[in-house]
Amino acid sequence: MKKLLFAAMSVVLLSTACTEQKHPLIDGDKPLAVWMAESEMTRFPSPAQIDFIPVGQIKWNYTTGLELLAMMEAAKEYNRPDFVAYAERYYDSIVQPDGSVISYAREKYNIDHVCPARPLFELYERTGETRYKQVIDTVFLQLQHHPRIAAGGFWHKKRYPQQMWLDGIYMGQPFYAEYVMREVMPVDAEAGKRYVEDIVNQFICAARGTYVPETGLFCHAFDDVRAQFWCDKETGRSPHTWNRALGWYTMAIVETLQYLGVNEQTQPMIEILTHIADTLPRYAHPESGMWYQVVEFPGREGNYEESTGSIMYIYSMLKAVRLGYLPESYREAWMERYRQFVDRFLKVEEDGTISITSCCAVAGLDTEGTRRDGTYEYYLSEPVRDNDPKATGPFIWAAMEYDRAR
Repeated sequence: MKKLLFAAMSVVLLSTACTEQKHPLIDGDKPLAVWMAESEMTRFPSPAQIDFIPVGQIKWNYTTGLELLAMMEAAKEYNRPDFVAYAERYYDSIVQPDGSVISYAREKYNIDHVCPARPLFELYERTGETRYKQVIDTVFLQLQHHPRIAAGGFWHKKRYPQQMWLDGIYMGQPFYAEYVMREVMPVDAEAGKRYVEDIVNQFICAARGTYVPETGLFCHAFDDVRAQFWCDKETGRSPHTWNRALGWYTMAIVETLQYLGVNEQTQPMIEILTHIADTLPRYAHPESGMWYQVVEFPGREGNYEESTGSIMYIYSMLKAVRLGYLPESYREAWMERYRQFVDRFLKVEEDGTISITSCCAVAGLDTEGTRRDGTYEYYLSEPVRDNDPKATGPFIWAAMEYDRAR
């Protein structure tokens, strides 16, 4: 009898403990990925308004493409066709009947303008709209002719010659990889392998050009010919590791590997990803677990915990564990980082939507005479806002990865 009584009490105590440990947001009735997608649709009734674009304007925008792609994945995960319909409204309005795209010009060779084409793979499959396929092929044509540094890496933009930015790796490579695996590999495997070699080389070029041995991190960008005023004249590197730039690069590895898979060709990408996963914890805030706007100076005066890069890391690492790019032993630590992110940056608004705080709105490097010089002071001078799509989009993905991990 005593044993039975003890067992019953243990079950009650365990049940009580589990109940007490429930997170009010993570363990609520609605998945956070769904809640965030619904919140964004409330904030931006038209998908063309994502990223705070004024009503009545429409722009071929990488942030729009990023968030709509995340929402389309959430649609499949949670059976929400309204999320896909929301995305389709954007592409239906910006892609013209002749296959041209409002505000896109291939001859500008802007790597940012590759990213928003990614949702079109699925939308073309769903609708059969030939104009969507025309856009996909046009964007791939841009990559085939995109200017390159001597080692083969894509320039960030035509107006930024001989420069590679970590941001640009995300903008170009996942699309490049998906196109090759869908369109090239089935009809010409040898050509496909050559393209895969080129894709992997983009990651290697970026790593070699931006790696900082003193910190173990990767800086924002490098100038291959050492001409820009912001670069070190010996190394070509920009001065600092910007949080979101490294976040973009980390996401790019994982989202490109999901098409290419793990093999001898892609092994360098696995090694870079593992290095990032093992290095990042050294720079996180000791209590919140999050990362700073300028990563290598945690706690320095003026520096702040920044949400967009932080959620990009969390999403990337959880997905990498699920897909086998990182060992299972990494899972719980990154699940805890997700819980810490929710505690640090997520808030519920009076209208019932949820928001992400402490987002760096924008940062970049530019020509001499501008304030975008890559200094510590510069990165801290850029505006901070809530609900930047560079946080909300990756958060939708991260929330799904966390729920899958559970």
